Amino acid sequence: GVSKVTARLTMELSEPVQSGLQRLADPGCFSPRAYAVLLQAAFRSLLSGQADQAALDHPDLEHIDPAVLKYCHAAAATCIVEAGKHRAERAAISTCLEDCKFDRERIEQFCTEYQKNKDSLEILLGSVGRCPLHITDVSWRLEYQIKTNQLHKNYHPAYLMTLNVESSDSRSHPDLNFSCSMEQLQDLVGKLKDAAKSLERTTQL
Repeated sequence: GVSKVTARLTMELSEPVQSGLQRLADPGCFSPRAYAVLLQAAFRSLLSGQADQAALDHPDLEHIDPAVLKYCHAAAATCIVEAGKHRAERAAISTCLEDCKFDRERIEQFCTEYQKNKDSLEILLGSVGRCPLHITDVSWRLEYQIKTNQLHKNYHPAYLMTLNVESSDSRSHPDLNFSCSMEQLQDLVGKLKDAAKSLERTTQL
């Protein structure tokens, strides 16, 4: 249970990350306010996918050397990602932070912030590194939709397309089904031909 997760989590934190966290734990370097600001910035930059420079320019952080700020920000973000990857429980995170000299209050803040963002983080980590699906086969059939009003019956031909796909690790994946009119299908075929020509040109360069 928890002890196994703790061991794995601690093992995954490299020396530089642990050193950055120890500095973040030091009240002489980061006041409680500075710590809270940096912690929130680390979560925000991970979830928004962009470096939060504005947060690092926060008045509560201006007395800290920018190189130290970036170093500690990266360490906090790495710790958050590792905890997310292992779906670590509060006890495992606490033990890991205690090893890096965090006091109870800072551990509590970290765990609260982590709990608040846990779902978004797991969704984000789940989408990282996924390769696009490969199409392995295409099948189609023609269907007629009959639309009637009092005077007329209108026949609308439509194509039902099925794309058989698999993921890069060869796991099967549900087929993709869609319906389209003849015009839409012609448009799709035209675009695929353009893509094929473009690829051909690239390989001839």
